[in-house]
Amino acid sequence: MRIGLLNGGGDCPGLNAVTHGVVGAANTLGWEVVGFRDGFEGLLPPGNFKVLSPAKTAGILKLGGTILGTTNRGHFSSKEGAGNVRRIPDDVMLAVRESLEKLKVEALICVGGDGTLTTALQFHEEGLPITGVPKTIDNDLSATAMTFGFDSATQVVVEALDRLQTTATSHKRLMVLEVMGRHAGWIALFGGVGGGASVVLIPEIPFRYEKVAQAIESREKAGFRSSLIVVAEGAVPLGGEPVVRARKDGGEYQLGGIGEQVTQMVGQLTGKETRCTTLGYLQRGGSPTCMDRVLGARFGVKAVKLIEEKRFGRMVSYQRYHVGSVPIADAVRKLNLVDADGEIVEAARAIGISFGD
Repeated sequence: MRIGLLNGGGDCPGLNAVTHGVVGAANTLGWEVVGFRDGFEGLLPPGNFKVLSPAKTAGILKLGGTILGTTNRGHFSSKEGAGNVRRIPDDVMLAVRESLEKLKVEALICVGGDGTLTTALQFHEEGLPITGVPKTIDNDLSATAMTFGFDSATQVVVEALDRLQTTATSHKRLMVLEVMGRHAGWIALFGGVGGGASVVLIPEIPFRYEKVAQAIESREKAGFRSSLIVVAEGAVPLGGEPVVRARKDGGEYQLGGIGEQVTQMVGQLTGKETRCTTLGYLQRGGSPTCMDRVLGARFGVKAVKLIEEKRFGRMVSYQRYHVGSVPIADAVRKLNLVDADGEIVEAARAIGISFGD
């Protein structure tokens, strides 16, 4: 049997771990794996691919990025504007079907986030044998408790805060760190708690600049020389809107810039010297953590298992320390957002973190 594998959307630590798991599990069954380059674009005739084997993928487990490449643009972009779904043209779908038949690929594993899985769902609805693997550093897919890449991204945030703390203390400054996450605040929340932040601003809890300033001033009265503020890129002041930069190709909006606004406003309100750092794509790069390597490999193995059982149209899912599966339709239906009244937020408040509310 020959199966296909592709990565869609943004790059993410752990993608190569998934490939490692898929190739290893398929090899055990005596199957061949075809890796399509640059996401869904590699499916278009004549096909841009390479045959993967355990020998050819040796040593990739520790590598960041993806040896297959990925893209979130092109013929298969399934999102436009603020989450609206765009159907794949009939001629493009026909070309994919002909390409898979010509290459004798009997099933396809699609690794990606909300956009990639939305495209995979359209493939499934057209009768193609598809299984999905969730991938996003944002941890915002509701059908799985955790996605690989999230742990690596939060570790980058923690390391950045550790470094910012030393310079903040030396100069008695406020340091603002803007992090990724789109409409979910998981990276900011986990990174902020783990990195000792004083204030964490996330999309799920609208904030007031005055409340942030009050929190900083309270710390100063208590004898603290500096403070760290973590801002999720999708965070919004009460009654405001996210800071966005619309993509020229009509795809999903790009968020970013709220960190600079927080820096300016909080600096004015407190009278303290305030500096902003935006981590950006640093959160996606580098080697995956051990957790993401193990989780990615487990996801890859489970995807192959779903094909063996002919359970198509399903996505690998991690719940309660167990790797299972759910319908892809359930995976793209709802975002996994931080519970503003949940245990993690409660714990953060208990240790003195302000959410600006």
